[in-house]
Amino acid sequence: MNRRDFLKFGLITGIYGLVPKSFGSIVNSYFQERTLYFYNTHTGEFLKETFYENGRYNKAGLKKIFYILRDFRTNEIAEIDIKLIDTLYILTKTLEVNKRPINIISGYRSPKTNNLLREISSGVAKNSLHMQGKAIDINISGVPLHILRDVAISLRAGGVGYYPSSNFVHIDTGRIRYW
Repeated sequence: MNRRDFLKFGLITGIYGLVPKSFGSIVNSYFQERTLYFYNTHTGEFLKETFYENGRYNKAGLKKIFYILRDFRTNEIAEIDIKLIDTLYILTKTLEVNKRPINIISGYRSPKTNNLLREISSGVAKNSLHMQGKAIDINISGVPLHILRDVAISLRAGGVGYYPSSNFVHIDTGRIRYW
C-alpha cells in the first residue's frame, strides 16, 4: 500500500465510526477484490482473473481479460472499457453466479471482422461498440436468457440487446437503450 492509499484508507476508516452502517459496505466494496470467470466459446479458453484488488485495477489481470475478449478471427487484442468489465462483475454478483463462467459469444471486434459480419447479417451495426471495446455478447450457463437481460437492464450501465434465437444478450457501455 503506497502513501496515498494508506492516507485514503485512514481517512475512510476514521470516518467509518462516525457514519451509518451502510457506509461500511461502500468502504468494503472499495477494497473488495473483483474477479471474473470467462469461457470463450470460439477458442475453448477459460480464464479466472482478478482485475481489481487493494483499491486499484490490476494491469496484469486486465491484460489477460483483454486477451480472452480479443477478436478470435484476426487475433487482434484491444483495450476493453473498464466500465464494461465492472458491469460484468456487478452482473455476476447480482445474479450470484460469480463462480460460473461468462460465456463469450463476441467481445472485441476489429473493423475487418465487423465488416465481414455486416455482410452476412443485417443485425450488425456499422459503428458497433464492439470495435471500441465497449460491448460484449454473452450468456451464462444455468441463467435463463430473459433473466440475464432483465438484470443487465436494471444496472442501467448502457445498452442491452436481447437475442434469444442466437442465445445471447448484448451489453454495452454506450447510451442507455434496450432492444
